[in-house]
Amino acid sequence: MRTLVLTTAFATIVAPLAAPAQVSVNINVPGLIAVAPPAPRYEPVPAPRPGQIWIQGNWYWSNNNYAWRPGRWEQARPDYDYAPGRWVPGDGGYRWVEGGWKPKGGPGNGHCPPGQAKKVAAERPLMAVQQL
Repeated sequence: MRTLVLTTAFATIVAPLAAPAQVSVNINVPGLIAVAPPAPRYEPVPAPRPGQIWIQGNWYWSNNNYAWRPGRWEQARPDYDYAPGRWVPGDGGYRWVEGGWKPKGGPGNGHCPPGQAKKVAAERPLMAVQQL
């Protein structure tokens, strides 16, 4: 009985001391890839198509590895240019910044991307006050 009590007491004292040695910290930041993407593949740009633009292929992250997404045609949008997606280094890894449509001529050209009209209208009174 005395041996059981001593063994239990010893285990109670030693177990908390051993636990920190077994702790493993794995910080996983969503959207951050630690491995640099490969160089872009060469894709010949096909002959132009009326009313469409060619969007070059790119690497994407899938199942712990990069995979190639081939280029594609997309319907052109009047008064907009397509800004291609890109891998951006930062925070000890790489993040994908999705491509999208941007107004030609940049901000202030009188055009709003879909869904942005309310946001711009809400900011106008504030801008008018700031100009005073």
